[in-house]
Amino acid sequence: MLRVDIISIFPDYFSEAFEYGIIRRARAAGLISIQPHDLRSWTTDKHHVVDDRPFGGGDGMVLKAEPIFAAVDSLVGARRSEEVPNGKRVVLLSPQGRQFTQSMASEFAECEQLVLICGRYEGVDERVAESLVTDEISIGDYVLSGGEPAALVVVDAVVRLIPGALGSDTSATTESFLDGLLDYPHYTRPPEFESLKVPEVLLTGHHAEIAEWRREAAEAKTKRNRPDLLKE
Repeated sequence: MLRVDIISIFPDYFSEAFEYGIIRRARAAGLISIQPHDLRSWTTDKHHVVDDRPFGGGDGMVLKAEPIFAAVDSLVGARRSEEVPNGKRVVLLSPQGRQFTQSMASEFAECEQLVLICGRYEGVDERVAESLVTDEISIGDYVLSGGEPAALVVVDAVVRLIPGALGSDTSATTESFLDGLLDYPHYTRPPEFESLKVPEVLLTGHHAEIAEWRREAAEAKTKRNRPDLLKE
């Protein structure tokens, strides 16, 4: 079972987010456990302060290193990235991180524990990224108000790849990015809608021809929407 711990200053953000679809079924089946934690639980002052102004000046506030280090130590038993045990990953969700990919989701799905740290405000004290986490990742080239939406994205992508989470054992093996291409187009009934027709080959039942069409269609869609994948 994969254990996911989410460190956030807004743990209630996740109160219902994991109660639907594949994630709910995976939790019910004992394939994954997900526990949000309030970062303030690891503060030591009476006001439970988790942020402070940045050294050098500038706008906004920065999440302090002390409570985050204490949280990871409590959850993982490590205060440095090199001390994190095998099979565990400590992940900072940040616009400055490496781009989150399907292959990265596959790596995370094989872990026994995944700790997700949700940034906020102007960011997180850089000592967290430099010395504490095993991974600093971003879900895209844009800035969110916090790491909580990114945590939802990561959990959803990872859960799909846990054996037994999907209804079909082959569903996760035919999706976008696994072979360097986007997924092929999908169609369902009716075969014609407002003069828009399903490609005839999909109605033939000829599996080899359908497979060839799907491959060509996937390449065409990738060239149209994500030509960068073809270059890679």
